[in-house]
Amino acid sequence: MWNFLSYTLIGIVVGGGLAVSASGVVVTYSTTGVFNLAHGAVGMVAAFTMWELSYNPAHADLPVLVGIAIVLLVEAPLIGLLVEALFMRRLHGASTERVLMVTIGLLLVLLGVTQAVWGGQTSRVVTAFFPGTSVHVGPVGGGVSITGQQLLTLGVAAAVAAGLFALLRWLRIGMAMRAVVDDPELLAMAGARPVAVARAGWVLGCFLAALAGVLLASALTPLQPFQMSLLVVNGFAAAAFGRLRSLPLTFLGALLLGLLESYAVGYLPQWSFLQYAPEWLPMALLFVVLLVLPQDRLRAVGRPVVAVVPKVAGLRASLFGAAALVAASLAAGAVLSGTWLTTAEVGVVYGLVALSLVLLTGYAGQVSLAQLTFAGVGAYMMGRVAGGGSWLGVLAAVGVSAALGAVVAIPTLRLSGLYLALATLALAQVATFAFFVPEIDQKAPVTIHRLGLPGLPLDTDGRQEVLGAVAFALAGVLVLAMRRGTFGRRLVALSDSPVAYATVGLDVKLTRMGVFALSAGVAGLAGALRAQQVILNSSYFDLTTGLVLLLLLAIWGVRTVSGALLAGLSLAALDILSSHAGWAGQIPGLAVGAGIVLLGRAPNGVLGLRLDQAVARALRGRTPDGRERIAEAAARGGADAA
Repeated sequence: MWNFLSYTLIGIVVGGGLAVSASGVVVTYSTTGVFNLAHGAVGMVAAFTMWELSYNPAHADLPVLVGIAIVLLVEAPLIGLLVEALFMRRLHGASTERVLMVTIGLLLVLLGVTQAVWGGQTSRVVTAFFPGTSVHVGPVGGGVSITGQQLLTLGVAAAVAAGLFALLRWLRIGMAMRAVVDDPELLAMAGARPVAVARAGWVLGCFLAALAGVLLASALTPLQPFQMSLLVVNGFAAAAFGRLRSLPLTFLGALLLGLLESYAVGYLPQWSFLQYAPEWLPMALLFVVLLVLPQDRLRAVGRPVVAVVPKVAGLRASLFGAAALVAASLAAGAVLSGTWLTTAEVGVVYGLVALSLVLLTGYAGQVSLAQLTFAGVGAYMMGRVAGGGSWLGVLAAVGVSAALGAVVAIPTLRLSGLYLALATLALAQVATFAFFVPEIDQKAPVTIHRLGLPGLPLDTDGRQEVLGAVAFALAGVLVLAMRRGTFGRRLVALSDSPVAYATVGLDVKLTRMGVFALSAGVAGLAGALRAQQVILNSSYFDLTTGLVLLLLLAIWGVRTVSGALLAGLSLAALDILSSHAGWAGQIPGLAVGAGIVLLGRAPNGVLGLRLDQAVARALRGRTPDGRERIAEAAARGGADAA
């Protein structure tokens, strides 16, 4: 009995910490319309800053309360103001995928800054609050003790839930923060300043993220940037339980999630796929919650904007581009060696994964954060079929990955936009800790040999690089041919308006299943080729790498085949450059993260920048009555709206 009570109390405490973090996610979404994937990274920066001010043995001399006050009342609001001004202000009317890309870029920026400032091997330990203080429940010699840190976490979680509920429901500023998401122009007409209200929303969200980081720092010591940044991912399940708007339901969901994790540690059998249950159970719960609960209508961030579809290359141009790529790969294989050749090999394979996202996200408008999961399945099948070096393994990789994509699409057919992105994020995390880690990392290594052709072994790095380029070239030609055909036009129509697509008699579900299967098959092919170049490891298919690849694709151009190739090569180059120590190793990641500023100006990325500018000028020329100027002035705060 006392063991059960102990696990229950631990679960409630864990749930309280998650409740603070999840409440910040809900508040940010409710007041800004942005689901902030970088919410945990803000808490991570706060925890490291608190350690620097009050716990660093080299020079920290500030009292802990003073350090916490500086973090919560100075640093967190400044981060909120900078995020709103530099990254979020230009996202009015942006699509879900663009907004998500910006928050992913912000995550990379904060991670890069933290690793550059606090890099090295120093062990950063944060002690618990009120050490030596506890409350004992039960008989002497038994029972359960609750520490002062745990009591503080529960008290803060309850206070945050009550305070936020009162703020958003009863206070004028809270109602204005909710209204600015729906219609900033109407709010400006009522005498409020939409930009100031949006800033308040970001300041409050960053304050809550920092508060969660401060509370959870002692439980996660020694502090690790990636661990703290992705901790809030578990809180996404609680936010989804609250349907991204209800703070009481979010609090309840966080408590249930904490109890589930605690009971999993105490009572689940130690089978291989259950060994990491605390890591993947929250994501499994997120997936179930998204499928079961009714879906609210997601709000766009401001007014819709016009995004011009890039011109699609014809058959002659696509064949010429494919031939040029193969010729360039032959030249690279003859000239390059060592690290540079390896970078080219890996880059082309990553480009294939990005090409699968062009089909799914660029054409069909379906956001997936699990494409590297399908690539991992392809790599696993490549190693398990016919001795790990057969073309049958390639066929199995493509077929099984495509079938898995179709199976995943079936339960998620009712999801779209942000909900679909969260569901695929959950799938990626569950696959990593329930399958890849126990099957690939902990069991006997998956043996994979390089492919060969009759009379032409492909056993050198140069020939492998050419093989990857040929695969990308063929896949690119097929994708462009598909885009020019009926199916491609249907994908674009589905992206523009699913309702109109269904109204004219087309099957939305069948089309989505088809594009999911096709994109997963292409990713599986990439995984089969990637598996020949390395000793298979789960880290090659983790969530973070997939997020970076998707961000790079958005920066270059999510609707272009050339953008996919450049995204893959960029990711491979970043992997090499980021191995340097200090600021030099973080510059590439910071540069990529800073590229998110471009997404506020150019929806089609770098490759569509000039076209977007020309269209913007043309649209401005068609508004001689000044209505556009008035609307923009209202969005800035209403000062010159008249």
